[in-house]
Amino acid sequence: MPDPRYTALAALGAATVYEANGQRGAIDPAIKPLDPTSRVAGRAVTIRLEPADNWFIHVGLLHAGPGDVLVVDAGGYVEAGPWGDVLTLAAQQRGLAALVIDGAVRDSQDIIAAGFPVFTRGVCIRKTTKVQRGDVGVPVTIGGQLVHPGDAILGDADGLVVVPAVELDQAIERGHERERKENEMRRRILEGATTLDLLGLPRPR
Repeated sequence: MPDPRYTALAALGAATVYEANGQRGAIDPAIKPLDPTSRVAGRAVTIRLEPADNWFIHVGLLHAGPGDVLVVDAGGYVEAGPWGDVLTLAAQQRGLAALVIDGAVRDSQDIIAAGFPVFTRGVCIRKTTKVQRGDVGVPVTIGGQLVHPGDAILGDADGLVVVPAVELDQAIERGHERERKENEMRRRILEGATTLDLLGLPRPR
């Protein structure tokens, strides 16, 4: 059964969680969703690849299950696409929630049509080899952020944020508190308050 905490995290959104949890964990905004309507949160299953090789994506896929997010460190290499429509289908068959890759993918339109959320640094049609060893279940660096196996990954149109596993409950609680404060601000704006007043900012003279 999926962990309801990830549902709660996804509902809050990446920007809210990032702000509420100490403005930490934001992943390089160059890693974007293929489909900007994507919104996902799940447990990170980490993979490290050698550039232009995808053998260990196939290996790592067997370590992931329902609700997991495959987090792939391809070193930011975007001159080959180690993920495409066939791996997308395999991931969906295993119930994965999403892919985050600091690298490139191909078959982008097929992936979008399949409804599988993918966050990627680029798109490239060039093929990869299947000969170089990688690593599964190790700490990886994705878009400048360290991600440990089991950390929470949250992504939507605003970007990606990583939440350490031990901070998940705290991040959700802080996110809900930020939501409550922003809802109160919206209520007061509708009643005529200005944002300068609400934020305690001075009016220039």
